[in-house]
Amino acid sequence: MPSDLIVYACLATGISSALVAGVFLSFSDFVMASLIAARSTDGIEAMQMINRKVFRSVFLVMLLGMGPVSLAFALYAHLYLTGAAYGWIIAGTLIYLIGVIGVTIFCNVPMNKRLDGMALSDDQTADYWKIYGSLWTRWNHVGTFGSLATAICFLLASVGLA
Repeated sequence: MPSDLIVYACLATGISSALVAGVFLSFSDFVMASLIAARSTDGIEAMQMINRKVFRSVFLVMLLGMGPVSLAFALYAHLYLTGAAYGWIIAGTLIYLIGVIGVTIFCNVPMNKRLDGMALSDDQTADYWKIYGSLWTRWNHVGTFGSLATAICFLLASVGLA
């Protein structure tokens, strides 16, 4: 791959990861706080709708698409790069796969599925909502910092390659 192309690809990957971090940050900063502050049934219903609509979003394409993109970069780095850029790309890939995709798939998504299967009027749903809001948000913080760290890694790699 021509060197200019890899630099621009690293920049684009870093920016994409930063955009994913921005969505996560929005949820961590004010969306979840607002949903939790609403009446339980309203907050639950809104979160159920968000979790259903996310499957048809650009955000999901970016969130999941970054996995294979970062793996491809890691393979490229392993085959063709040395030095700091190599390290930044490997670090960014590992952070993203574990701290963003892994946390989302193994922590947030199971909670979303459980919430989605619950009836709004059930007392058990309201009890779960109290736990869900704080725990889901904590895991979302991990995704926020993971995607931000990934962005920094890929942006530093692009600087090292330029």
